Amino acid sequence: MDYAHQQLKREKVFRDPVHNYVYVKYQVILDLINTSEFQRLRRIHQLGTTSLIFHGAEHSRFSHSMGVYEIARRIIESFQKNFPSQKPGDGLWDDSEKLVTLCAALLHDIGHGAYSHTFEHIFGTNHEKITQAIITSDSTEINHVLRKVSPDFPEKVASVINKTYPNKQVVEMISSQLDADRMDYLLRDAYNTGVKYGTFDLSRILEVMRPYQDGICFEMSGMHAVEDYIVSRFQMYQQVYFHPVSRSMEVILNRLLQRAKFIFSTPTHKDPQTPYLLLPFFQGDFNLADYLQLDDGVLNTYFIHWKRYPDDILSNLASRFIDRKPLKSVKFNANTKELLPRLRQIIEQSGFNPDYYTSTDNSFDLPYDAYRPGKKQIELMQNDGTLVELSTVSPIVKAISDKQTGDNRFFFPREILRPEENVDLFQPEYDEFKNHIRNDQLINDPKE
Repeated sequence: MDYAHQQLKREKVFRDPVHNYVYVKYQVILDLINTSEFQRLRRIHQLGTTSLIFHGAEHSRFSHSMGVYEIARRIIESFQKNFPSQKPGDGLWDDSEKLVTLCAALLHDIGHGAYSHTFEHIFGTNHEKITQAIITSDSTEINHVLRKVSPDFPEKVASVINKTYPNKQVVEMISSQLDADRMDYLLRDAYNTGVKYGTFDLSRILEVMRPYQDGICFEMSGMHAVEDYIVSRFQMYQQVYFHPVSRSMEVILNRLLQRAKFIFSTPTHKDPQTPYLLLPFFQGDFNLADYLQLDDGVLNTYFIHWKRYPDDILSNLASRFIDRKPLKSVKFNANTKELLPRLRQIIEQSGFNPDYYTSTDNSFDLPYDAYRPGKKQIELMQNDGTLVELSTVSPIVKAISDKQTGDNRFFFPREILRPEENVDLFQPEYDEFKNHIRNDQLINDPKE
């Protein structure tokens, strides 16, 4: 039997808290799991700084990737059982697409780096492009495994990640508004954070999911299950992903890496605390091997060392991050934005460099993109085979469609609100600062 179809003598199972079991029967899938690049995902948190707020959220990109694979496997199993293709071009499931779909599902997050999103912003990396590079580069173990299937198989898997693969069903199973990726991270993140917002009826959604000529749709009878998923996603973003303290810790992480980049980009002498694994990124000259050496543990080790670094800003920011000392934040809007320069001035007078101890951040999300050009809608198939877009038949989804939810926040040291030093000297400024804050909001006129 050729490698592409080679099955294990006995199906292997991985225990999983969300799906109970993850089933693996193909040798290529097990070989991919055992590569060094995939094992690296064990050392990268799925939720980054959110684990500093929801203490149970210690799960990794590894467990999420296994979960996405398992959901994709279940979808394929359902499609093959209920909607097998009878002839080319009939819009039903072609089971020859199974392996490329399973591999893409398993590897879709392989390019995530340490504290992925913050790291990306600082150093200009892109996890999707790096995912494709890991898959297609002949220097990786993953590429060697995929090439054993066929010489062009790595490019096929990468094209699914890039959304250029010709079979839309395969692409949408991995990347769409209701895909295996989103379904797993909502359930997994809800489970590990201990909240109930992200739960929805996965079994029902998989039951009503079906292929058609232009991708994947859902049977009309499953509308309420899909509706529940949309609302769950909305709630998770508002209550978990946009949590102000998590965003605060991300600001500290961002500023910490910025300061480290400033200090270590052009080191003038050898320093035992020089972060040699980060230097290629500070200097803007890194390769794939450099990227794959990094994980959350590597960065945390550097941060622990930097707590004693002679630079006051670097050591203070490192201490704030490692010891979980978040910044304070308040909401602002277009009317109160004019206050920010004065507030930054007060912060600077208090001894804090505003470039490192203040920040503005906006977090907004569209719970459901119903009408964005180029964005695939969630479609429901009626009894006669015609399709309708979800928000046209669901009043709940219509109510939240295309409405951005979130807020703008100004972050600053919480010491400003309860100063311990120089109280007499700067008391008027501290009072002015506090008078512009009410109910987690900036206000223009304290007398209002």
